[in-house]
Amino acid sequence: MKTSLAIGKDRVRNATAASLNEKIDQEIQGNIRHYSTADSKAIKDRIRQLDKEWDIERALELNASLVALGGVLLAATVNKKWLILPAIVTSFLAQHAIQGWCPPVPLFRKLGIRTQKEIEAERHGLLDVLDGRGERL
Repeated sequence: MKTSLAIGKDRVRNATAASLNEKIDQEIQGNIRHYSTADSKAIKDRIRQLDKEWDIERALELNASLVALGGVLLAATVNKKWLILPAIVTSFLAQHAIQGWCPPVPLFRKLGIRTQKEIEAERHGLLDVLDGRGERL
């Protein structure tokens, strides 16, 4: 299975270094190969893990909300200059919405946080393994 074809176009992937996308693709393919020799219970357990995996959008949203909230709280209790944090983080969110990239994206990608399409590519690959065995989730 050529995972990159299954993933298709994605704004975050387009804004991510090709070498990092390739590393993530290889990890997906490696996981599918590994689980293709595992028993069905292990495959189903992995699919359940994938269903709970946070994608990069969710990680960015949590990161932004925590930084913005921290800035507001610091502005209210310490110094109003801390309002620069929510201003910066909301501009990052706007940039991400428009371009699919913002400064935290490369860090999150290096930490292995995947896009929803990448998670789904692995999930569908594992479902194909189960289907090949005549089993369902």
